[in-house]
Amino acid sequence: MPLSNPVFKQIGTIADKLGVRAFVVGGYVRDWFLHRPCTDIDVVVVGSGIDVARELGRQLHTNVTVFKNFGTAMLRAGGLEVEFVGARRESYRADSRKPIVEDGTLDDDQKRRDFTINAMAWSLNADSFGTLVDPFNGMDDLDKCTIRTPCDPDITFSDDPLRMIRGIRFATQLGFDIEPETFDAIVRNRERISIVSMERIVTEMHKILLSPMPSIGFELLDLTGLLPLIFPELTAMKGIEKVGTHAHKDTFIHTLKVVDNIAPKTQDLWLRWAALLHDVGKPRTKAYDKRTGWTFHGHEVVGSKMVPDIFRRLKMPLNEKMKFVQKMVFLHLRPIALVESTVTDSAVRRLLFEAGDDIESLMLLAESDITSGIESKVKRYLRNFELVREKMREIEEKDRVRNFQPPISGELIMETYGLSPCRAVGDIKAAIKEAILDGVIANDYDEAYALMEKLAAEAGLKKADY
Repeated sequence: MPLSNPVFKQIGTIADKLGVRAFVVGGYVRDWFLHRPCTDIDVVVVGSGIDVARELGRQLHTNVTVFKNFGTAMLRAGGLEVEFVGARRESYRADSRKPIVEDGTLDDDQKRRDFTINAMAWSLNADSFGTLVDPFNGMDDLDKCTIRTPCDPDITFSDDPLRMIRGIRFATQLGFDIEPETFDAIVRNRERISIVSMERIVTEMHKILLSPMPSIGFELLDLTGLLPLIFPELTAMKGIEKVGTHAHKDTFIHTLKVVDNIAPKTQDLWLRWAALLHDVGKPRTKAYDKRTGWTFHGHEVVGSKMVPDIFRRLKMPLNEKMKFVQKMVFLHLRPIALVESTVTDSAVRRLLFEAGDDIESLMLLAESDITSGIESKVKRYLRNFELVREKMREIEEKDRVRNFQPPISGELIMETYGLSPCRAVGDIKAAIKEAILDGVIANDYDEAYALMEKLAAEAGLKKADY
């Protein structure tokens, strides 16, 4: 039963006592019919939602958070997070998506909703408990798997342009189609997206990326003309150029395949961002060679350098999350290079050292980057990746090079030879690290110390006499 949680009847009883009408509206109603879990409840009260929330809080002995400026209140009850708001009517200025709000009826409140599937409501009052109020045929749209606005879509999107990206996000998450007139209105109103904050846009992009098939969302952003306005770096990947018999693949299409490939493997948002950006440097590095055709030399380096600027423009965090994406973009070709050649211990050690604890994420990205339409080729690559994984396990168990620090520190070198910080110290320390990675010596203090003595002697250094 959709309203089986006792809190719903409790809310209805309070509403009856206060002489107001109360309804569950929006996502909870939609998700119940779609058999999707939902613990966020929106309750619309034709009257004061804050008064109903406060009375429920008193009865449940729980805290109520009130946002007077917005006329809303929130509390937790019966494992649910319930937000109360008074029914309202909204109007908009052309230069803002912040509405002018007035008290309204349930009908007014449903008209201001973004899509028909989000405008359905269940009554909570005793005389009509559980009655579905569906003035815009949201149930029909659920059955038809359709995203449609309850009112004129041009007005809906012009008033609040974020709804255009929300519509695309819902289509992506639910696997729904956008109704043709609604789709055309997004195209007509796409320039209005400029009044929406980048933070709100990116919140929707995160949800698109975390969907079962993120490519749907990015294809819709492209088809509606929104993509170049909010993410020009992705638009720059589009297209195929051909000279004679030489043509390169469409990097945009390839990228979407990679993001879809990685989606079933991880819910890590930032690894999915790495998949989306792994080839972002290709448009800037594209070159044509008469003998070899199209090349993208160094695109992983250029792409990794683009990541901070992209994160900054999109108002995303410039912290360890950004550094992780940057690292994945920089290293994404390395596992593929290993499977295309003889897998040497040295190459595997270097990859383990550079990737550190992110090695498994890097391997998932590299495996997802195999998008060939030739099934035998894909299978061969994936088999080779398994060989690389086995090699990694062997070497990590033997040499312990993941995140390792050379056994000989710069401080020990300076103390042993009476040196201040100088180039010779850095050279010796770097040579020891390289020797370990190349397998010349083991990751062992005694062997590293012996190599330090050899290198110091070659440089004419003498031990300090303390």
